[in-house]
Formats: sequence, structure tokens, C-alpha cells
Amino acid sequence: MRDYGHWIDGAEQVPEGTGWIEAMDPFRGTAWARIPRGRPEDAGRAVAAAKRAMTTGPWATMSQTGRGKILRRIGDLVLEHSARLAEIEVRDNGKLIGDVRGALQFKSDIWTYYAGYADKIEGAVIPIDKPDTLALTFPGPVGVVAAITAWNSPLQFLAVKCAPALAAGCAVVVKPSEHSSVSSLEFAAITREAGLPDGVLNVVTGFGQDVGPALVESPDVALVTFTGSDATGARIYQQAARGMKRVAMELGGKSPNIIFEDADLEAAAAGAISGIFGATGQMCTAGSRLLVQNSVKEQVTRRLLEMARTIKIGDPMDPGTQMGPVSNKPQFDKVMDYIGIAREDGAELAFGGRAAEGPGLTGGQFVEPTIFTGVENGMRIAQEEVFGPILSVIGFEDEADAIRIANDIDFGLAAGVWTKDMARLIRMCKAVEAGTVWANTYRTYSFMVPFGGRKRSGIGKEWGIEGIRDFIETKSVMISTATAAPSFIPR
Repeated sequence: MRDYGHWIDGAEQVPEGTGWIEAMDPFRGTAWARIPRGRPEDAGRAVAAAKRAMTTGPWATMSQTGRGKILRRIGDLVLEHSARLAEIEVRDNGKLIGDVRGALQFKSDIWTYYAGYADKIEGAVIPIDKPDTLALTFPGPVGVVAAITAWNSPLQFLAVKCAPALAAGCAVVVKPSEHSSVSSLEFAAITREAGLPDGVLNVVTGFGQDVGPALVESPDVALVTFTGSDATGARIYQQAARGMKRVAMELGGKSPNIIFEDADLEAAAAGAISGIFGATGQMCTAGSRLLVQNSVKEQVTRRLLEMARTIKIGDPMDPGTQMGPVSNKPQFDKVMDYIGIAREDGAELAFGGRAAEGPGLTGGQFVEPTIFTGVENGMRIAQEEVFGPILSVIGFEDEADAIRIANDIDFGLAAGVWTKDMARLIRMCKAVEAGTVWANTYRTYSFMVPFGGRKRSGIGKEWGIEGIRDFIETKSVMISTATAAPSFIPR
């Protein structure tokens, strides 16, 4: 078992007298590493290091092209260290090894993508209504960024937040989830190998209540970017507002996956299974509400049950495993509680609904793929984010009914639409209140396409060109070119 330190000012710093948090392997149910239980003082040291890096360190005077070269090197090193990073990620949060390996290429590409933007952040010359005046805009970094990330995909959240922030010239303090911090600490060390100056990227671990407020309320933090639950996001939003800080938030979802009677029902059923049981349902975009037109609901449900029975649950390091464990014990308990809540509310348990047992599952936090039918959209299982492998099947009559049910929710992160009618598809894409709509597919991602939610699913966008805008501060400059002395008499 290895003890890790915080990563502050370009070095691992072992805490003194602050205690430790055990990193648990969700497959084996045993501790495999220890991370520091950070305190407000640790957060303060990290913010101070980030501020120095932005004001007096080499990062402050480095050319934008120079910054881009370092980011590109980080992307290369992600691939060079991919085998070790993948193993750590699997041990830390139980994601499937095949998914993690493929995702590391995606993460490397994110760093390379924003490396290319580093020297293309341009100002402008603006023609204005004032004679003898040259108006310019100078873009610059917004300041020190606090990045608070979730436990289900730490390296991806780190990439989509830190890569654009660094490309803009900011310095960052990352606070990963206490349930999966090790991969973020390992990654931080890799950035030094890439030549990133000390203090530009810092990682402080610990419980949210100990470290989070110190970061959010620090007067030297200009922007807070957060991925997590809507409830935690609301608290951070309130804390940040007291300091008039900018926020960018990617929060929860309760995404509708809508199947019309004219769809390719085999493909739609497969998309529904992937959309909820992939990553053990631990995705903010999980298609947890499956809306199926009543005329084909029985047929689709029958196919869903057939597919669910074939899902292989087991060791996430086994390439043949299709669904791994729930990432941590509190989340496992939450998933099991919601199964009970759904049954109490009158939903019909069609499949699963228990802790998975069997050879090779001892010690882990496994939940059977679970399907509820007879779900009404007002039930808690249809309205509240579970973040686990639970699918709610909801019937609808026609297009208007589908839109009504899909939008009758506090969330608006993602949605899916399955139909061969192109006119209907376009109408649905416009009508569904979601930041991303997938048509005749589900969970198709590109770092070049903006991603973010509506309503309680978040504020702002990540990915694509829009993903860098939150980290840029625009300064306006007006230069007089007049030869006569200026008049100070108001006009």
C-alpha cells in the first residue's frame, strides 16, 4: 500500500498530522493506497502556489506557443503512461479496463486539441464611433482556477477542465473526489515530466467539507469549475456568489432515451442497454428514463430483458467483463435504497433488483442490471438521479406526449431519440430540453463538440471552442491618436 502526498508547487508534499483516507478497490473491497486528508491550510498553500505561478513564475511570461508545446507533450505522456494510468483508474473506481484504455486516447486528444488553441486566442481591433481612437481587446487568463471533480471519471474531468484552463494561461488547483484521487495525483507528476512549471497544476485531496469551501471562498480563486451532483453544485454556487466568482458546472442528469414505433427497434434496444448499463450506470448522461411508444413497448421491453440476462458482471480488469462494480460503498448503498424506493412507489421490478452474487464477486459492490416497468414519470425513480444500473421504462402515446414527459424533469443534460422519420427527428431535437441530443445513437462523444446541460444540469459548456471561453478574461483598451490636447469638459 502506497502513501501519496498532495501535489503542490511541482512536488509531492506528504501531510503532517492531518490524517489519511484509504483508497478502496471496489472490486476486492479492500484498501490499496492512502491519500492525504487535506485541510483548509493545504488548499491555501496550493492556491498560493498557483497565484505565484501566474504572477512571478515562468508561466506568467511564457509565450502562448510555449504553453501549447507543453500541453502537447502532456498529451503524448498520457499515452506513454497509459498502461499504468489505466490500471490505477480501474483499481480506484472500478471502471472496465477496456473502457479506460480507450478513454485514455480520448483524454490525450483533449490535451492535444487545446494545445492547438493556446496560440490562437486572439484579440481584436474594433471600429468604433469615436474619432482619433484606436479600440483593442486583449484576451488573458481569468486567474487561478479551482477544479472540483467527481469520482466516476477523474482523468477525463481533469483533462476537460485543466487543458483549456492551461491553454488560456491560467493555473489550477484540482480537488478530486476522496473516492478516486490516486489517478489525479499520478497524472500531476506526469505534467512535471512534460515541463509544466511548478505551481501551474496542483492537486489537493481530502473530503469535500474540509477542502472545498477553502478553495471556493479563497479571494485568490477567480473561477470555480465543478462536476458532480446538482445538490453539491447548488452549495458551491452559493459559496462562489459571495465572492462574485465565475462558475462553470456540469451537474447531474435524468436523461430521456425516446424510442418511437418506427425506429430500428433492435438498434434502439441495444442503445438503451448501453446507455444505462455502460459504466455500471455511473454516468451523468445515463439514459435512465427509457420512453417507449406504447404500441411497441411490450416488444422493446422483451428485447431489453433478453439483453440484460446476457450481461457479464465481474472483474473490471477482465476484458470480457461488461459491467463492473459500483465505485464506492456510499454509492452502492444509494443504488440499493433507490431500488427499494421504486418498489414502494409502485414500479414493477422486471429484472434484477439485488446485489449481484456469484463466483468472483465476493468483496465487491456489485448490483444486478435492474429494469423497472410500469413507471410513472412522477415517481422518484424517474425524477431523481440514481447514478447506477437502474432503467425505468415509461410509455407514451404520441410525439406531443413524448415531449411532455421528456421535459417534465428538473434536469436537462442529454437525451436520445430513435426514429426513421427525419422531420420528427428534427422536431424532437429542437423540442427536447437538453444540452446534447443523440439521434439514432447514444453516448457518442467528441471533445470537439460543446457539452453541458440546462436547468439543474449545469452552467456553461465544456469541450470544443466553447470549453475555453470561461477561462479567458477580455480587457478593452482605447488609445487616442489625436494630435490636439484632450478636452475634459463633459459632452
